[in-house]
Amino acid sequence: MLIKGFIDAEDVDFDVGKAFKSALGGGLAGAAAMVLQVLLLMPIRTVMNYQYRYGTTTTQATKTLYHDGGFQRYYQGLLAALVQGPVSRFGDTAANVGILVLLESNSYMKTLPTLVKTVFASVAAALFRMTLTPVDTVKTTLQTQGKPGWEILKRRIKLYGIGTLWYGALATAAATFVGHYPWFGTYNFLQDKIPEPDHIAQKLLRQAFIGFVASVVSDTISNSLRVLKTYRQVNETRIGYLNAAKAVIRQDGIRGLFGRGLKTRILANGLQGLMFSVLWKLFLDLWNDKTK
Repeated sequence: MLIKGFIDAEDVDFDVGKAFKSALGGGLAGAAAMVLQVLLLMPIRTVMNYQYRYGTTTTQATKTLYHDGGFQRYYQGLLAALVQGPVSRFGDTAANVGILVLLESNSYMKTLPTLVKTVFASVAAALFRMTLTPVDTVKTTLQTQGKPGWEILKRRIKLYGIGTLWYGALATAAATFVGHYPWFGTYNFLQDKIPEPDHIAQKLLRQAFIGFVASVVSDTISNSLRVLKTYRQVNETRIGYLNAAKAVIRQDGIRGLFGRGLKTRILANGLQGLMFSVLWKLFLDLWNDKTK
């Protein structure tokens, strides 16, 4: 139906130049916002990933990690996070802004509902995230396993080859799509429905509310995929998704598969979504003002 409508419209023109410029601006703004968030929120992320793998409570995970190396333990994998976080967010935001602008430049595609347009951006973001799986594997392994994580990765590469760094890539793509689409779908929907105020304080409050709601919706839907991704990604030996699911269910039941680390993730992504929505909009407005 979508393809038929596009053909019947007899308009195949897209403003690629404008879309590229918007994608670059959106991506750079997203990456800049993400650097600040990595530095501020990494301790919560480390606790969350530890829970994904081992299934403890937030309090117990926090204590265990602290006893394993003090406050610095929460920042294991920081260098990889500073690469993976901003670059992946660049891809997410560039895909969202660029694809939406590209579709808006076509007379038929611009008439599609916002939630339909977001599907295209989510697919692009999911494919982009797969290319960053090795960096994410290093980061997540160090977060969950600590300093021994390096030896675990070396041993796995020796046993199974360099492809072991891509363990979890399919779940990463699936989780990205399942997480990206609700986040930006909710974000774009609320952007359309909530009028933008004139005063800066009200603008920031509006952006913070939209970002927080988008994060809660996204996290609740995609959490089980992230549990499986993390378990497979950081396990000391090769393990498939089905066996990873069985191991989690055996230890914590179905609730563990869908609920491991969810409260921590909602907290982390709620704060991140709030911060990102505000910072991204500020950086994006600066980019647009400079490139008019």
